[in-house]
Amino acid sequence: MTTAPWAVLFDMDGVLIDNTEFHINAWIQFAQLRDFPLTRDLYIEHINGRVSADAMAYVLQRPITADELPALTEEKESIYRALYQPHLQPTAGLMPFLDALKAQNVRRAVGTSAPASNVSFTLDGLNLRPYFDAVVDASMVRRGKPDPEIYLKAAEQTGVEPARCIVFEDAFAGIEAGLRAGIHVVALATTHTHEELADTGAVLIIDDFTTLTVDQLRELID
Repeated sequence: MTTAPWAVLFDMDGVLIDNTEFHINAWIQFAQLRDFPLTRDLYIEHINGRVSADAMAYVLQRPITADELPALTEEKESIYRALYQPHLQPTAGLMPFLDALKAQNVRRAVGTSAPASNVSFTLDGLNLRPYFDAVVDASMVRRGKPDPEIYLKAAEQTGVEPARCIVFEDAFAGIEAGLRAGIHVVALATTHTHEELADTGAVLIIDDFTTLTVDQLRELID
């Protein structure tokens, strides 16, 4: 068993919270207002895990300027928060798992494509922020997932080299971002099935955190 520092990095949507369907419905409502025929399959292929600028460009079918992005993003996210607020809860097993990581001094960070408003909605709404040593959101990077920048920055803020980090992800773009950062990826089957995740390069696929142990995770990097 190693005594060298290691870190666990968490995506937020679909990982800390099992909210994918609410995001899908919010995007579909947003797209309908603009007469864009968005479907669940199109969402998963073109939007899931990506930063707002890339997602908006797809829905609006044109490049999005920096000036218009904040208002468009907040419009969509306000729809999402209204839909999800009554259902806000951590993914099954998350809280005991975070407690176990904290008790063993494993460093912890969030790396999310979500805007700061949603990060506050989730982390503060569930009192999760004290569990993390660092939080990297979409406003802190120039390139969104599948670019590895978010996870490289999150690893850097924990003070742990990427090779000694493990990232939890649910989205194809996020899994690719973690792998490109040189990080071991554990996939959650909250958005995709085990079969769909089988060939992504993830070292482990789980449904939630209920049966996962810190020792099991540590073995992935030792």
